[in-house]
Amino acid sequence: MRAKALSLLFAWWVLMPFTVQAQTESVISNDLPIEDVQTFAEVFERIKRAYVDDVDDATLLRNAMRGMLGELDPHSAYLDQEDFDSLRESTEGEFGGIGIEVGMEDGQLSVVSPIDDTPAARAGLQPQDAILRIDDTPTERLSLQEAVELMRGEPGTTIKMTVLSKGAEAPRTVTLTRENIRTQSVKQELLAPGYGYLRISQFQSRTGEQVREAIRELRGKGTLDGLILDLRNNPGGVLQAAVDVADAFLDQGLIVYTEGRLPDSDLSFSATSDTIAPQVPMVVLINGGSASAAEIVAGALQDQRRAVVMGTDSFGKGSVQQVMPLGNGDGLKLTTALYFTPDGRSIQAQGIKPDVEVVRGRLEVAENSGLQLREADLQGHLEGNGAKRTGGSAAERLQEDYQLGEALNLLKALNVLGSRAGG
Repeated sequence: MRAKALSLLFAWWVLMPFTVQAQTESVISNDLPIEDVQTFAEVFERIKRAYVDDVDDATLLRNAMRGMLGELDPHSAYLDQEDFDSLRESTEGEFGGIGIEVGMEDGQLSVVSPIDDTPAARAGLQPQDAILRIDDTPTERLSLQEAVELMRGEPGTTIKMTVLSKGAEAPRTVTLTRENIRTQSVKQELLAPGYGYLRISQFQSRTGEQVREAIRELRGKGTLDGLILDLRNNPGGVLQAAVDVADAFLDQGLIVYTEGRLPDSDLSFSATSDTIAPQVPMVVLINGGSASAAEIVAGALQDQRRAVVMGTDSFGKGSVQQVMPLGNGDGLKLTTALYFTPDGRSIQAQGIKPDVEVVRGRLEVAENSGLQLREADLQGHLEGNGAKRTGGSAAERLQEDYQLGEALNLLKALNVLGSRAGG
């Protein structure tokens, strides 16, 4: 009798949220799987009656909703008020934690990328590192949101993480001290006279404005003959920030568009004529830790022939999440659409392929990239690897960072050839 009553209750519970939505008719017109709803009610009843601990109805219902969203894809989630606060903190660029973006890869909690100048980056965590334990908690049964909650905490507290790096024979344990993560998403400097370096660690609400400020500072140091935009290990962030950054270098044309099931999910974003550096040759650096908003920028500049993309294939996170408030004060983060580059390429599970692939210290020119260059064609091609250095942070990084050195060499070659980057 109770199971039958619960069946009616859950049929109402499933229908109720949609009665206040704009899509009421289209939702109700679909037949509900009554047998599955009855099975759901039966499972609920058996848990209430036989589970070793007493669990209240509200907890079971909330867990059911979490599971319903968590099984859709790695990025959809149920957000309680604390989760809302965490989401706001990350987009505004300040939160207590270790500074790491994580995701699920084949059911395994993994590092997408560490944020620059944070405990995670200083500990040497790398993209695709598998996270096996957080303190004493195995991660195999944790949801993505539960893992994030365990990693965040008060500054000054410590956390132990057991990680297995790709290719390593055994896992290692690192101890990290949480900090108040205040991320300055944009950094700039001159690598050589006339050649600027712009690093974006993640896309926050003010990143577009910070990029323009950084370009103005670089221009204030003299003529800007070339620019390297470093998006490696950039986990993404705010969509509008990605559009603003791409718009800073484009004076016309499409930047990105989205497609979903609902009409309001179909959006497109185009460049305005207000560009800060319209003629400066560019190289964009990407790798397997470049995701989401970083891929939007790289894809737009690549498709518009505005920049040469160098490095390795990006992460391939091309889905759009919309945050939807619920009547009880909680909310949903729901995947509602997919990103497409100006040429119509889907980013999802595909990523951005570089024009110039740099793998394990080799410089290779991808076919059909329009750049038929060889190492011998690059002006000063040993610079950054074998030339004598005079010291300084830029010179040291060029010596240690092969991809960065090759990006600088390519910019110099483009100027020698009299070619606009990507043209």
